[in-house]
Amino acid sequence: MLRAIVFIGLILGLISVVVFSTGLLKTTDNAAPVRDQPVCDLLAGPCEWKTEAGLWKVGLQVMVGEGQGAQYQLTVHAPTVQERFLAVLRGESMYMGEYPVPLRQGQKGQYSAHFTAPLCTTGAEMVWRVDLQQGQNALSEAVPLKLVFQSGNH
Repeated sequence: MLRAIVFIGLILGLISVVVFSTGLLKTTDNAAPVRDQPVCDLLAGPCEWKTEAGLWKVGLQVMVGEGQGAQYQLTVHAPTVQERFLAVLRGESMYMGEYPVPLRQGQKGQYSAHFTAPLCTTGAEMVWRVDLQQGQNALSEAVPLKLVFQSGNH
């Protein structure tokens, strides 16, 4: 009797894993759709573009340290007020997860954040993409550029 209960429990467990794992395998990527976007290196200088709402400008500066200890300041000038504004770091040269960086509102449409890029154990030169989001929603339509920077190359 105990064997029958364990067997039925195992079968039910396997069925539930199959049913629920199919939903987990379908990931929703809030990043910009894969398309040919011009690349803008944030460390080479600010990236600018115009939308119907006005001019956007994104800049990145290395604040302290070199390589693994480098801290960055990201500044975004937006033409309109952004609610729950985030910059999400995603590995461009290698997938290393997603790292949300909340942007704080300053004056006159300026938002900023300080962050340290996650470390890459296979090499010091890692290319990161910065995607702008409002909460969980990507601003892919408002950002026609692929915003990138290379950590460990300053």
